[in-house]
Amino acid sequence: MSFYVHIPFCTVRCGYCDFNTYTATELGNGSSQATYAATVGQEIGFARGVLDRSGVPHREIDTVFFGGGTPTLLPASDLVSVLGRIRDEFGIKPGAEITTEANPDSVSRESLRQLADGGFTRVSFGMQSAVPHVLKVLERTHDPARVPQAVAWAREAGLDVSVDLIYGTPGESLADWRTSIEAALSYEPDHISAYALIIEDGTKLAAQIRRGEVPDIDDDDHAEKYQLADQLFEAAGLQWYEVSNWARGEGHACRHNIAYWQGGDWWGAGPGAHSHVGGLRWWNVKHPAAYQQRIDGGISPGHGREFPDAQAVQLERTMLLTRLSSGMQISELESAGRTKVAGLIADELIDAKAAFAGRIVLTQRGRLLADLVVRELLDF
Repeated sequence: MSFYVHIPFCTVRCGYCDFNTYTATELGNGSSQATYAATVGQEIGFARGVLDRSGVPHREIDTVFFGGGTPTLLPASDLVSVLGRIRDEFGIKPGAEITTEANPDSVSRESLRQLADGGFTRVSFGMQSAVPHVLKVLERTHDPARVPQAVAWAREAGLDVSVDLIYGTPGESLADWRTSIEAALSYEPDHISAYALIIEDGTKLAAQIRRGEVPDIDDDDHAEKYQLADQLFEAAGLQWYEVSNWARGEGHACRHNIAYWQGGDWWGAGPGAHSHVGGLRWWNVKHPAAYQQRIDGGISPGHGREFPDAQAVQLERTMLLTRLSSGMQISELESAGRTKVAGLIADELIDAKAAFAGRIVLTQRGRLLADLVVRELLDF
């Protein structure tokens, strides 16, 4: 069992972001950062009662992930308080992985020490790029020089460190991307995530591209930058374990995200958070003000629910498991999908050795064309 806590607050809304996040100006008086920890703590207590009444066997929590938004806009004491509520209601297993996302300019030596002392084991910094003009397009506000300082403070506190990068930003050259990779590697993180920039409808960046103010993204550019990242990460001793994630050994892979990809159970607390327990999925009301009103009124924040059918479950399972370096058992496929494996090996999209051992594992080329592989395996 895992737990996700959504912290919806940001200092600035980045132009590429379509996450459920809000600045203080956008929220007005509708929701308070000062009372948020107490509010989400009430949902955690509610969660324990719901699971008990539903007859779900009690399980201690394996992983906790604080995401957003920028969780570290809240005082470290608030994050520790929320973690404490999870511990009180559910129990946390010895050796559990406890992660928070953070912007480099939203932490201090003292706040990271407080998090570590309070039970956090891992911090994931939103670095995105080391190149000022790229950060400007993304509307990231931190100084690139702040990243190594934040990493050093986290190390000093005893936390595992991950850094997030984004490639394919309009105007980013291959040399720019190499600069960002080499900078990230110089900090010697335990884990790196590298995501291709996706332009989401309704974002400021999408409007800028539509108006011709910045160039559009390019699939070939993404592919070239992915290959460069994979090459440099591997040379530095990080191994890919999911299409967009590399770790310095198996012990540093993000166990929380692996739980998602392998179809585990989790409760998501906070506005817009999604949950999955026993095949049932549900999600909370999206706006923080509506969320707080429901919690304050003793009403479930749940907004919708679904029980995906067998076809939807198979699609998602195939899509997620094939993204992992551990792969997917060929025996899980329908017969039509199994007949496609030989052709995918011939096209160098699936690793032949792994396939002969009964598993589907993507080659580097297959990772670039992962969606195509899934369509073939599911015989779309």
